[in-house]
Amino acid sequence: MGSEQDAPQTPQTRAGLDPVQPERPEPLQLTDPKAMRALAHPVRLALLELFSVHETLTATQASELLGESPANCAFHLRTLAKYGYLQEAGGGRGRQRPWTAAHQMVSISIADQEPQAEVAARLLTKLWLERILDRIRRAHESTLHAPWDHAPQSSTRVSYLTVDETAQVAREINQILDRFDNRRRDPSLRPAGALPVEYSFFGYPRTDLAGSGGHRVRSGPG
Repeated sequence: MGSEQDAPQTPQTRAGLDPVQPERPEPLQLTDPKAMRALAHPVRLALLELFSVHETLTATQASELLGESPANCAFHLRTLAKYGYLQEAGGGRGRQRPWTAAHQMVSISIADQEPQAEVAARLLTKLWLERILDRIRRAHESTLHAPWDHAPQSSTRVSYLTVDETAQVAREINQILDRFDNRRRDPSLRPAGALPVEYSFFGYPRTDLAGSGGHRVRSGPG
């Protein structure tokens, strides 16, 4: 979605030492418009997000977390599996069947897509952004108890960067967060008082600030 959505990762460990952080895996690059349209559903996006902090989930467990019916969750879990986002984890039947993420990350880009895929990518990106921005608004409007009452953070700044430097900034931010990734799968590694914290960052050119000396993006032929 011009970005990546995380699913579970398995860290390696060394006896008596800090966990060894695995290399950030290559994300699943979405190019199939049918797979994109299948994911462009609020419940399916919510389900896929759950697998970023849960190794396996059944339809019953997912229903308790989302407030949806087990039957509805079971349907959407099967749909996600049909298009390659999830796979069976083995064991259980029906709504007690456990599922797991088929990929550690999913990535979608509007650029360089076929026409039908571009339409589907724009729809999925729009829905994903709406979910993220709504969460950000609610987090800043909510009343949190100490010590989390000052936890929501926001910052906006403009820097002059090249395309390659912009990508490098994103990689370095992810590398910082990767240091804590082992805690997602192993609760014993979480310090007392730790909660899931979501970081969302966006990078985009501000051509409106570039002025006559900047590189303008052409909107048409010429």
